[in-house]
This record gives sequence, C-alpha cells and structure tokens, in this order.
Amino acid sequence: MENRLQVGAVASMHGLAGEVKVFPTTDDPKRFRKLKEVLLDTGKELLPLEVEHVKFFKQMVILKFRGYDRIEDVQCFKGKSLYVTRENAVELAENEYFIADLIGMTVELEDGSILGTLTDVIATGANDVYEVRRKDGKSVLIPAIRSCILAVDVEQSRMRVHLLEGLME
Repeated sequence: MENRLQVGAVASMHGLAGEVKVFPTTDDPKRFRKLKEVLLDTGKELLPLEVEHVKFFKQMVILKFRGYDRIEDVQCFKGKSLYVTRENAVELAENEYFIADLIGMTVELEDGSILGTLTDVIATGANDVYEVRRKDGKSVLIPAIRSCILAVDVEQSRMRVHLLEGLME
C-alpha cells in the first residue's frame, strides 16, 4: 500500500502573490478545502507545504502556501506533483478505494484462477472500469459494479471478480 497519495500537479502560477494553479487528480477537488498540508515532490525530496488558502477556478484549484508570498518563490513548483500522506487523506466510504491501492493488484476469477493484473482505472461517469492485463498480454475491461467486483483485499493486493458474459471476447 502506498503511504502517500497524489492529489494534484502544479500547472502554473496564479498572479504575483505566490499562488499556484493545481490540476486536481482527485475525484472531488472540493477536498482541497480540508487540506492543511501537502507534500511537493521536487524530484529530490518531498517538501512539506502548509496550505494557507484554497480557491477554485474552472477545473483548477488555486492554492496559496504559507511563507511563499511572491511568484518567484513558487515558479520552481511548476510541473511538480502534490501528495498527501495516507493519514491526511480523505475518509473513504465502504467499498471505495484509492486508485493507487488498486493498480498492480492481482485479479482472480471466482474459482481462484488468476485472470491478470489491474493496470488502469478508467473513469466513465456512470462507473469506473478496471483494465486487467492478462498473462497473454491482452486486456480485459471489467466494470466496477457490485455484480462484477466480488471482493477487494487492499492488504493482500488481491481482487476477486465475476466476469459477465461477453467480457472475455
């Protein structure tokens, strides 16, 4: 299990007072309102940054970090990823999972045989779809619905699925 979870990436600067525009990588950007601290991946280290205030503009989140008051202070943040620790992540409802915990899971069929490895989670609007890479290199797309996803064990990194008729074709 990942200890840190990506919540966004710094896209550009916003104004001259040290604010940055962040492209959110979370399903609910409003969650940024509750963040007190994020970790900026500089490429060399994880730099803790205290969130001073949050605004929203179109699909972007505008963040201001305490102690970074000029555009020159934050220009080096452009293109860098922002993370939170698992302790600072949002609470998940029952049967909700972080994508970082799902990627790489071993996916098995109802009979216990191995189908493959979960390689991607595709958001479709109605429900997510899990892409599973089989041993033969082919992919299977499985809708993330209760009738298909029978069990998820994040600790063991395993998922048990039921394949609806026609999914393997």
